[in-house]
Amino acid sequence: MAREQLTTRVSFAKLPVLCNQENFINNHKQWPIRWDLLLRYRLIEIISLWEGRLTTNHLCNTFGIGRQQASKDINTYNDSIAPGNLQYDKYLKGYKPTAQFTPAVTLGNADEYLHLLNRNNELSDTFDSLGLQVANTEVLAVPVRNIKPEIIRAIVTAARQQKRLDVDYVSVHNPNHEGRIIVPHTIVYTGLRWHVRAWCEKNQSYRDFVLSRFRGLPDIMDLSDHGMDGDTAWNTKVTIKIKPDTRLAKEQRAVIARDYGMKNGVLKIPTRGSLVHYALKQLQIDDKVLQGKPSAQQVVISNFDAIKPWLFD
Repeated sequence: MAREQLTTRVSFAKLPVLCNQENFINNHKQWPIRWDLLLRYRLIEIISLWEGRLTTNHLCNTFGIGRQQASKDINTYNDSIAPGNLQYDKYLKGYKPTAQFTPAVTLGNADEYLHLLNRNNELSDTFDSLGLQVANTEVLAVPVRNIKPEIIRAIVTAARQQKRLDVDYVSVHNPNHEGRIIVPHTIVYTGLRWHVRAWCEKNQSYRDFVLSRFRGLPDIMDLSDHGMDGDTAWNTKVTIKIKPDTRLAKEQRAVIARDYGMKNGVLKIPTRGSLVHYALKQLQIDDKVLQGKPSAQQVVISNFDAIKPWLFD
């Protein structure tokens, strides 16, 4: 129960943007929807779709409301907001999505749930719900990869319980389905994609598995001894140090240093050993090739030897 509360107690600001708010309001003109209710309905929809089980505790722990109010919100959602999306399962002791589940107040994308878990959405999501007239801004969104709810549910359950997971997985190097048994422990967002960090029984090591490349329905198995604590690369804290490209003129280096808020010409970026590669990609730094134009490279690694053990081959 404590783990469930940890992953679902989020601030209002972390809930995703309503995908069809205008249409929704136009279709419910007789019912004056409030922003606090809208946020609760979004949470109901996201948790039920991606975890496969919704209880009043999700609402109580997230929004600090009573069980009676939480129950009322769920019933209103299922009766008026998205009729027939949920059904109560006495064995699960909670609500589960029906076969005809159709998102009404969210996009139904995996990113909504994964960002919710990571508490990584922008404050603008809340302000959008309030209907504030905020203009002259635009955020470039990367394409959303195709991730199935059934995959997420199984991975999250296995990770919380440290259980083995029988999966089918494909990759660019091996596009044919390949059965694997993994023990997931953390879902990671790299800025471009989501992957799960997991113990791989085939390779006898911890690996990264892209969420959009799982196929079929995973099968949750028994408990495993290979949890997060055994993942050395994950648990090793590493500091990446970057500095302005020394090929730039002094004045140009000063501009770059100011851009990144460097101290004494160096920026220290704390991360994990298993995430060094992805951090460098975010910074558009190729650890193997130095770009020909320093104005294009702009920053370089200043402690390459220290981070070299964590770079991909």
